[in-house]
Amino acid sequence: MEESMHTEISAGEMQRIYDTLKTPVKCGYVLFEKDACIDCPNIYRRDDGKFIMAYARFVPHAERAGYETWLAESDDLLHWSPGGRALVQTESGWDCLQKDGSICLLDPDFDGDHGVFRHDGKYWMTYIGGGLPGYEPDPLRMGIAWSETLAPGSFTCLPDPILSNEDPNVRAFETTTLYKSNVIRDDSCLTGYPYVMYYNAKAGRYGIEKIGMAVSRDMVHWKRLGVRECLSNGIEDRWNIAGDPQVIRIGDLWVMNYFVARDGMAYDTFACSRDLVNWTKWDGEPLVKPTEDYDKTFAHKPYILKHDGVVYHFYCAVGEYGRGIALAVSKPLPDMS
Repeated sequence: MEESMHTEISAGEMQRIYDTLKTPVKCGYVLFEKDACIDCPNIYRRDDGKFIMAYARFVPHAERAGYETWLAESDDLLHWSPGGRALVQTESGWDCLQKDGSICLLDPDFDGDHGVFRHDGKYWMTYIGGGLPGYEPDPLRMGIAWSETLAPGSFTCLPDPILSNEDPNVRAFETTTLYKSNVIRDDSCLTGYPYVMYYNAKAGRYGIEKIGMAVSRDMVHWKRLGVRECLSNGIEDRWNIAGDPQVIRIGDLWVMNYFVARDGMAYDTFACSRDLVNWTKWDGEPLVKPTEDYDKTFAHKPYILKHDGVVYHFYCAVGEYGRGIALAVSKPLPDMS
C-alpha cells in the first residue's frame, strides 16, 4: 500500500493535527487498582450525558488469570467509578479465559457527541479472545459480541472467532496472535465497505507487532484488506510494536492514534490518511511519553477525545505503582486535585 501524491499528507497538515491533539498537562491515574492491571481504555457518552469507559482488567495472581472487560462511569471524564463487567470469563470455549473488548462504531468525529452507532439494531464489541491463562498468551484471536443496551451483563458473544491467526488468508504479520481492534463506520465507503477495522497483530522471530485492516458489510463476516500491514515502525531486526489503533476524524483528515513500543519504552503518536488505507506517520514529539513515576516505563494505548474545548488523552500508564489508566489534557482542569 504505497502512498501516492493524491493521498500524501503535507508536513503542515501533520503539524496542525499535532497541535490539535497535544495534551501537555498530566493528571495522573484516573482508574487504578493496587492488585489488578487496568488497561486499554475506550470511551463513549450516553444520551443522559454520562461517560462510560470500557477497559480491560487482569488480576495477575488469580486462579484463572486472564482479561475481562469492565465498564466504568464518569460525569466529568476525571473521576471514574467501576460499574460492572461487560465480557466475563466462562467455563469453556475458545475464549473462556481472555476477553479484552473494544466498543465498535464509536462516533469518530473529533467534534462530535461521542455517541455509539448501531448496526442491525444492536451495539457491537470486538475483543481479544483466548483459552489459555496468563497475560496475553499466544495465540489470541478476534471475537465479536453484541448488546441491545451496552449495560454490564448484556453482551452476547458470537460462538466463533471472526479473525484468526490460522485463517487461510492470514497475512505474514499476523500468524501468531491478533490483538486490539478499533472498528469505525465510514458512510462514504472509501474502502468499498461501510465498516472498517484496524488491529495490531504479531508474528515472526522477534514478535514484531504491526497494524492491519479488515472490512465488513454486516459486522459479523470480515474480509482482510490488503496483502500486508497498513502501518508499522519499519524495524525488522528487533522487537517493536505499532499497536492499539484509535481512528478519528479531524476536519478533512482521518487520524489514527496508536502507540509505539521499542528499545525498552512505549509512547503514543499518530498517523494521518485521506483514504483510510495509506497512512502518513508523524515523526515529531510523541503525544504522550514516559515522564512521571507512574508512567516511567510505558505511556501508551491511547484513547483521545475532545469535550467542552478540552482534549482528553487517556492512556495505559505503567511505572512504579503498576498498570492503570492515566489522563493527560490540553489545559489544566478546575477539578484537578
